[in-house]
Amino acid sequence: MRKIIHYFLRIQFGLLLILLVTGCEDEYNPRSRKDNFEVLWTTINERYCFFSYKDIDWYEVKKKYEPLVDTCRTSEQLFYVFADMLAELKDGHVNLYSSFDVARYWKWFEDYPRNFYANIQERYLGTDYKIAGGLKYKMLPDSVGYIYYGSFSSPVSNSNITAAFEQFKDCRGIILDIRDNGGGNLSIADLFAGRFADQHRTIGYIKHKKGPGYNDFSTPKAITLSPSQASRWDKKVVLLTNRHCFSAANYFVMIMRQFPNVTVMGDKTGGGSGLPLSSELPIGWSLRFSASPILNEAYEDTEFGIDPDVFVSFTDDDYQNMTDPFIEKASLFINSK
Repeated sequence: MRKIIHYFLRIQFGLLLILLVTGCEDEYNPRSRKDNFEVLWTTINERYCFFSYKDIDWYEVKKKYEPLVDTCRTSEQLFYVFADMLAELKDGHVNLYSSFDVARYWKWFEDYPRNFYANIQERYLGTDYKIAGGLKYKMLPDSVGYIYYGSFSSPVSNSNITAAFEQFKDCRGIILDIRDNGGGNLSIADLFAGRFADQHRTIGYIKHKKGPGYNDFSTPKAITLSPSQASRWDKKVVLLTNRHCFSAANYFVMIMRQFPNVTVMGDKTGGGSGLPLSSELPIGWSLRFSASPILNEAYEDTEFGIDPDVFVSFTDDDYQNMTDPFIEKASLFINSK
């Protein structure tokens, strides 16, 4: 009897082993790996929007990475081959999402000075600053208002902005600090920018892919902005930027720099001017990529960032003295005649 039980247990174990091995082969066999590679490469090839602008030879990239697919024995190995291939696009809007990791390209800010330190900013904000939605704001010395907005994903309403404007009604100007703002909602950027707009403007253009060719785009469509019906700020504005200003923050800078009372001060923004779309690979991983470029008012691309009107950067002395040269120089500028 005991031998019979052992015999059946061995059969069950063998069947289970066969099922496991078969499952692995079905999911990661060479045909499956190549299918996923082909779907990924083709999706980017036909729908990514910056090949011509960045002068990327995607066919050469395919030659480089396709042989590596055959060396993959696990899903993780395959994922990181795909991640390395996507990094060739040098695009912060390109991601690959799996259950175990997210592929991302961060060199657009990693290779640049930080130029923002929260511990130094605290010396200026203190703990008695006001909070209105996603805004932190405070009156600085010498009649200068200071507003910090760290993410366009944080909600901001017209009433929040009005509260800050009311606090600063007797100021000579305001510092609007968006350093380290990684983007978010474009509609919030439009709402905020409308509070500084001097007139109805065409602030930029957007194009959409209409075919698989690298330059198969629709005719650029104008993006317009009108002054807000709520109270507007027409005194001096210094907009502080650094390399971490990306996506919606980059778009906001693109708009604000067109207003005559706004001076952009700091470091070049991080760019990210392509509206992203999402897709999915057969293996179940989600893919995000830039699909529709947004151009500025002069039909220029800002995917690689926007230069400030006045460059500012931290020095070792600034950090040692716990001084923020961005805020200091912006205050001097606002109080200058």
